Amino acid sequence: MLIHKDMSAQSLGIGSRVRHPAYGDGVVIRLHRAAYEVCFMLYGIKQVGKEYDKWEIIDAIPPEEAVSFSEAEKSLIKVLRAFSDISEEVPLHDRWKNGKMILRPDDPALKEKEVPIETFFHKIVMVRDRVRVMEQRINANNALSDEEKINLQQYITRIYGSLTTFNILFKYKEQQFVGEKSD
Repeated sequence: MLIHKDMSAQSLGIGSRVRHPAYGDGVVIRLHRAAYEVCFMLYGIKQVGKEYDKWEIIDAIPPEEAVSFSEAEKSLIKVLRAFSDISEEVPLHDRWKNGKMILRPDDPALKEKEVPIETFFHKIVMVRDRVRVMEQRINANNALSDEEKINLQQYITRIYGSLTTFNILFKYKEQQFVGEKSD
């Protein structure tokens, strides 16, 4: 449901989706007396006055007397899934399940460290997702010239290339890191 700007003075409830001219797409996560607390996809949580009329209301949810934190969390998760692939489930290759990574120092006096592979893999996937978000923000940044974007993109490609070592952990090839292709 798309609501035009002239109707933006209405009261919004938690879970309402909006499009701000500077911050982009977001969702109302908390109500204050004079402002909405909105979580924007690229800029995080910002307060916007209830009288603000420059944004577009994408999906208005009427305010309720009391909304639980879990209801707000469910609404936020729904919006994040609708606007982003960051919540994509990335499975660990079957052969590594329940495995552990052992970091053994050369010095026998030092203790080795065991890390569950699932924990390590989760951190690798988080790095991948954050690099993707950084790449999207660079490409969407109007303050950067095309040449600057290309230069930064080359660094991101090199980051992906450095991370290809960890591709062995991914179950599906299409979810693996891809670096610079050599001719």
